[in-house]
Amino acid sequence: MATELPIPKTLEDFNLYGRDYIFGRLDMEFLQDREHEVIGQIVLSKYHFGWNDNIHEGTIFALADSCAGYGCVCSLPDGATGFATIETKTNFLATINYGKIKAVAVPMHQGSSTQVWDVKSSSVDSGKLLSCYLCAQMILWPSSKTESVSRDM
Repeated sequence: MATELPIPKTLEDFNLYGRDYIFGRLDMEFLQDREHEVIGQIVLSKYHFGWNDNIHEGTIFALADSCAGYGCVCSLPDGATGFATIETKTNFLATINYGKIKAVAVPMHQGSSTQVWDVKSSSVDSGKLLSCYLCAQMILWPSSKTESVSRDM
């Protein structure tokens, strides 16, 4: 049975709560958490790569998706209980085989029923753009609120 943790309110909480989940397993570190920008990074290790010694695209996707999700958590409307990602689109543009990657997530839309986040992932060492990621997230409400929320998609 999963232990329910409170929604993180600080950068320290998010990094701490994430240690036993995918964030910690992939060595993600969140560096900035603002309502309008989240920055995360991964110092790459062998397990972030495929057999061809290039970064596995799943590593890039996981960091981008996590930064967008954390941004959504930071900007949930009052009374919302969480979110669910309902669509993603990623264009992988380049690869690397060493170093550190970072992702910068910014909101494109923040409504009461959906949010849309844009994330650029890049190599910290070279500045090379690795991917462009876009996602839509549905805001979750207690069941009594669900019927009264106007749709702003």
